Amino acid sequence: MKWYLLRRLGASVVTLFLASVVVFAGIRGLPGGPAVALSSETASPAVIAAIKQEYGLNKPLPVQYADWIGQIFRGNMGQSATSGLPVSTELAARIPITFELAVLALVIAVLIGIPAGIAAAVKRDTPVDYTATSGSVLGLSVPHFWLGILFILLFAVKLGWLPASGFVPITDPLGNLAHMIMPAFVLGIGIAAVVTRQLRSAMLESLGADYIRTARAKGLGEGAVIGIHALRNSLLTVVTVIGLQLGILISGVVVTEQIFVIPGLGRLTLDAVFSRDYPTLEGVVLLTATGYIVVNFLTDITYSLLNPRIRVAGGAQ
Repeated sequence: MKWYLLRRLGASVVTLFLASVVVFAGIRGLPGGPAVALSSETASPAVIAAIKQEYGLNKPLPVQYADWIGQIFRGNMGQSATSGLPVSTELAARIPITFELAVLALVIAVLIGIPAGIAAAVKRDTPVDYTATSGSVLGLSVPHFWLGILFILLFAVKLGWLPASGFVPITDPLGNLAHMIMPAFVLGIGIAAVVTRQLRSAMLESLGADYIRTARAKGLGEGAVIGIHALRNSLLTVVTVIGLQLGILISGVVVTEQIFVIPGLGRLTLDAVFSRDYPTLEGVVLLTATGYIVVNFLTDITYSLLNPRIRVAGGAQ
């Protein structure tokens, strides 16, 4: 187990390093470059040269990268070109909002996807199965932006049950939930569709295995057979799917936060792109990549805890 953890940790560190290189090179390769973004497109060459000198943009790229990484390790991610605030301060204010939205979306996805997947497998080739699989296909097919607009028209405009947009801090729990529940459903439905399909497939495979027939032959009730034996082994697939779906969740947050006017990381990303705020964009993309790598590392660890064969194989190598 120890060697497996060390290998996964080493792979995560290498991936994070490569991600930082891609982020750094991508921002430097954008039209105009950071120096123009920090000044303006009409600035004189002398002004742009002075900005490059001040921010070290006239140094060789490897030296710029080393300086940038060194500053990040010291907690300095630069200064926003639009607000003038430190990028770390901007990120610290937006992270809890996006984190709350992501957690709510994952909870909704699990609450919908796991029961639907179990029901579809247990009631195979019945109306229950057809309804669950058709719903999952529909959930995968509907774009986030269209579903968000549809929710606003139905629940905010027509029925008046929920506010159409905006954000209320979590210090007001009911107001916060009222503003976050629609965007959370918009994000969670797509993940729930994937969980349903994958869990159904895994459950069908488990229900046809020899150990399930043995459990039934020993007289175990159907609830115990499904809930303890079949579901436990099938949840390995769910853990992997949820970890992999985080990338879709992150990309969906950008559009969803813009539609519902939620001041999270997605909204900050779009604002940084539109205003060409390269330092902020650099910080957001690096933070997003880091979060994705960390979640995948935790997914691998969770998978190894649920599946002892991985721990044995990891220790044997």
